[in-house]
Amino acid sequence: MTALHALTPAETARLTRRVTLLSVATATVLVTLKIAAWLASGSVALLASTADSGLDLVASLITFFAVRYAAAPPDAEHRYGHGKAEAFASLVQAGLVFASAALIAREAVGDMLAPHPLKQQGWAIAVMVVSIVLTAVLIVAQGRVLKQTASVAVSGDRAHYATDLASNLIALVGIGISVWLGLNGVDAAAALAIAAVLLWGAVSVFREASSQLMDHELSDAARAKIVGLLTEDARLTDVHQLRTRASGPYVHIQMHVDLDPDLTLEAAHQVIVAAEKRVLEAFPSADIIIHADPRGRAEPHGGAFAEFRPEQVQSQVR
Repeated sequence: MTALHALTPAETARLTRRVTLLSVATATVLVTLKIAAWLASGSVALLASTADSGLDLVASLITFFAVRYAAAPPDAEHRYGHGKAEAFASLVQAGLVFASAALIAREAVGDMLAPHPLKQQGWAIAVMVVSIVLTAVLIVAQGRVLKQTASVAVSGDRAHYATDLASNLIALVGIGISVWLGLNGVDAAAALAIAAVLLWGAVSVFREASSQLMDHELSDAARAKIVGLLTEDARLTDVHQLRTRASGPYVHIQMHVDLDPDLTLEAAHQVIVAAEKRVLEAFPSADIIIHADPRGRAEPHGGAFAEFRPEQVQSQVR
């Protein structure tokens, strides 16, 4: 996770809704243009790129609805919110990319065995140039959103379009070589290269989505920031059993902290509330639970989810 969830859920939802709508619009335009150009030229590389853009459109629509569902507030059935819908959307994206790569590879191998000359090469090249420009604009817009949010769905969509940009560039090179040098097999080879790029992108999307679904911890920088904010008050020391996880636009943070055992319950409560407010200023989308321990007088507790000790895990593995 690179972003520190510095926006409120409402602000995050507004940004992700806009960029996912742009993604759907871009994919729709690209699919329309590429289908027309493929029908005119017969380029296998362009067919590969068209298939990829078609799945991009499906993935963009899934992301479009997923970020809206993920931003919905907690309800009686989902007390932790609906944030993981974004991760599920990313997994679907990864599956679509794998399917796209397989179909493209099959078409490419068939054309390499029986190459054919391209028709209407000018249209094919023009469409690929337009595709590259539109995709690059979308990727830049998505990058700006990701600098402010930690949306795994937008991140997955961006990775998808980054591989699409690479596939467009490869297709353009393949078509260009086929046209100018008359090497028909190069077009199919370019399509095969596109399939390889798509597989690499699918693996990246799958990893990121899986990390969130498996409740991967926030980054070390985010955890250090949380501890720093908590310990600004000298009465609150020894933050331990800190556990964090991301869920779409939300983060969940819980920990134990040591307080002076002579503090009254009311005074301890005030210290904890002040600590929560400091953390919420940096992480407005956070759900925070702080358990207070009397310094020096707290017996071990917490059950199976007590303090994480790497040496214990290693001994269990052995």
